[in-house]
Amino acid sequence: MRTQMRSQMRTYRFVTADVFTDMQFGGNPLAVLLDARGLTGEEMLAVAREFNYSETTFVLPPERGGDARVRIFTPGGEVPFAGHPTVGTAHVLFATGALPATAGEQRVVLEEAIGDVPVLVRFGSAAPGGDPSRAAPGAAAGLGGIEPAFAQLSVAALPTERDAPDAGALADALSLAPDDLLGGDWAPRVASCGLPFTLVAVRGADAVRRARVRGDAWERAFVGHGRGVSEGAMVFALDAAAGGDVHARVFVPDLSVPEDPATGSACAALGGYLARRTPRLDGTLRWTVAQGLEMGRPSRLEVEADRAGGATTAVRVGGRSVIVSDGTLRLRGAPAGGGR
Repeated sequence: MRTQMRSQMRTYRFVTADVFTDMQFGGNPLAVLLDARGLTGEEMLAVAREFNYSETTFVLPPERGGDARVRIFTPGGEVPFAGHPTVGTAHVLFATGALPATAGEQRVVLEEAIGDVPVLVRFGSAAPGGDPSRAAPGAAAGLGGIEPAFAQLSVAALPTERDAPDAGALADALSLAPDDLLGGDWAPRVASCGLPFTLVAVRGADAVRRARVRGDAWERAFVGHGRGVSEGAMVFALDAAAGGDVHARVFVPDLSVPEDPATGSACAALGGYLARRTPRLDGTLRWTVAQGLEMGRPSRLEVEADRAGGATTAVRVGGRSVIVSDGTLRLRGAPAGGGR
């Protein structure tokens, strides 16, 4: 019996990283299983719930000519695209040597359900315009690779917008007063670069700090507008007091993420939203988003949007990450089926 149990034990190496931060225990934690072959979708969801991070990623061999295939799970289910898992997975793949570092700057493609997501990775220097003294160290001690200083995704889907739930219902769902929310062209909208979020612009950082999800009111706001309207809500203010151009919080209770400390997919949607409201017709726009402050996990996300002829032609989200742990996941029993 003991021999049979050993023969059915499956082991998977994992690495955890804090994403969109330059220090451990800031940013958004991520677990990455480096070779998820043999895991079913149901098992991936169970593993994601075991880690209980906002997301866990599962790396598989590429199928479309990219560098790796990546499946992304929250504790509530699989999502087609997410920012911090994309940036963090690229960081981990280079830090462990799963992808070799061959130049100071490299582009890789991660195959996700939304499509092929390009990621630019830099080694040994900070992000453009950043402080080089705060760059991540080059060597990832004991992991077998080189730890990047910066990684930046380019969205696979250009930004879109559509109507949001009623502003009064959203204010109630977020424990805010109706006059905390901006109106006119800055009224709430559902925006997406592959994963839709309801963007709620408020009058200042104080309203961002006061936001709280009210479960009953949240259900009324979103169910009344149609389930699936968005994955969650980003409450934000254009306020530099928090250390960025934008102070934001993101709530995703329907995916078992009460609050997310750093949300690249929401920031990508925000980049398209802000670019559309900027008079500049051509060139690259840049914003820094401060998130996670109220959770004690300060995060910094660098957002860029390219404009040409008044249209947004590209959105990028980047930041730093740091390795926190690595280990072995041990699953008992043979897989129920293929790992697709």
